Amino acid sequence: MEQTPLVRQEGEYSLGTYRKPLYGIATIVLFLVQLFVSRIGRVAANLFSYEKFDPYNLYAWLSVHHTIQMLVALALIVLLSKRAKIDFGFRLGDTKKETKYLMMYTGAFAIYTLVCHVLMRIYSMLPTYNFPLNSVNVLGTLGFQLFLSGTSEEILFRVIPITLLVYAFGEGTNSKRQTSLETIIASCLFSIAHITWSLSPFTISINYWQLFYAFVLGVLQGRAYQRSHSVLYPMLMHSISNVLMVGTGYIFALF
Repeated sequence: MEQTPLVRQEGEYSLGTYRKPLYGIATIVLFLVQLFVSRIGRVAANLFSYEKFDPYNLYAWLSVHHTIQMLVALALIVLLSKRAKIDFGFRLGDTKKETKYLMMYTGAFAIYTLVCHVLMRIYSMLPTYNFPLNSVNVLGTLGFQLFLSGTSEEILFRVIPITLLVYAFGEGTNSKRQTSLETIIASCLFSIAHITWSLSPFTISINYWQLFYAFVLGVLQGRAYQRSHSVLYPMLMHSISNVLMVGTGYIFALF
């Protein structure tokens, strides 16, 4: 009987033998792609001066960076969609089911955010701001979080890695109750993106709570993306989370 290629036989290796190192190589490639795309956004954002309308550098630079980052990532998606016929989930999906899930997530995260800030007030750990909480600064930062943070970051750090890993290796789990390997990898890459580092001079700054926080939210948003097959819901989850966390901090600081 003719043997199927890459089926394990005596003295041979199966596809599973190569899967782990291949996942490792794919993860490194994805990290380099994300780093390159983010750097393009950084270079573009550095071309402009924002001092006249954003003297505290709160949202203008970030807005340009995330916009360019998003456009480059979208160009990559368009290229891959046309060449390899890959579906990246730019659709509404099951709006009734996913809207219900989104509302549940928003309610749960709002409670979590409120509890966190109450505890921070009790223990005198509330965030402090080195800029005035006027209408321009508040609306500028919240506008960035609402319209650009989730939209740009989900495309680069969730949609691209999860979709390409599934395309290359197949979905890591067939159970809707389990978290797939590609979601774990994408969440790890998203956490790494929150590490501040520089090569010249070499410096590195790690906030371990921020890394854990980014990883957990990344898993939730990755599961939503794979379950809904739509980019819309993880984007909304990401943006809503950021607005609630940042906005609640402002409210506690003001009152």
